[in-house]
Amino acid sequence: MAATKQLAAVARSGIGKGAARSVRRAGRVPGVIYGGGETAEPISLDYKEMNQLINGGHFLTTIFELDLEGRKQRVLPRDYQLDVVTDRPLHIDFLRLKAGARVRIQTPVHVINQDRAPGIKRGGALNLVLHAIELWAPAEAIPDSVTVDLAGLDIGDSVHISAVKLPEGCKPVDTRGDFTIATVVPPTVYVEEAPVVAAAATTAAAAPGAPAAPGAPGAPGATPATPAAGAPAAPAAGTAPGAPPAKGAAAPAPKK
Repeated sequence: MAATKQLAAVARSGIGKGAARSVRRAGRVPGVIYGGGETAEPISLDYKEMNQLINGGHFLTTIFELDLEGRKQRVLPRDYQLDVVTDRPLHIDFLRLKAGARVRIQTPVHVINQDRAPGIKRGGALNLVLHAIELWAPAEAIPDSVTVDLAGLDIGDSVHISAVKLPEGCKPVDTRGDFTIATVVPPTVYVEEAPVVAAAATTAAAAPGAPAAPGAPGAPGATPATPAAGAPAAPAAGTAPGAPPAKGAAAPAPKK
């Protein structure tokens, strides 16, 4: 159950943006107390104290006994506004808590026994589907968290709301089904693609200036091509067209 903390406040008469700015210039934070069947009361609180409480965590699940100039009442923070640039608290809303009342509250999820989950030991990873569960809780017993036990969970297993023991007097707001809170998922495996040797060889052969394959016409050591019937023989290598025959070579036959 959330612990009750003490908080002091001062009543303020002015309302509206102008009055709120005046409160902030005085080093305080404007706020309001509402609910419980009573009239809303504008208040102001110490800036430094509120800044520490908000940044300390669990602010919206902490019950405060608020001393309003000698009159004490139990309240629960319901909302607060921060400056978009400086993150300074600008305004805080408090809900009065009456005996027997129930409140709707976001309760953080706390997991235990990760070292006793076979799926995590085998390299699986915890996927926390919900980081908080919205509950109806008694105003006198607001829980700090909801505990989720991972003992015995293997890869592919899940924890649903029906398997979780909720704090006494608490019920989930969402009653539409047995929703999932956490799962153990398989490890991620990265497969490296092998280089395609055949494609690389084809690309190299098609490149301009590439040497001819052995045995192909024109390649070193290849057999000269046989001329077609009636076609003149090709000149010997190194002989320019129209040059006289080399010494000892037979003269070409005269043309008819």
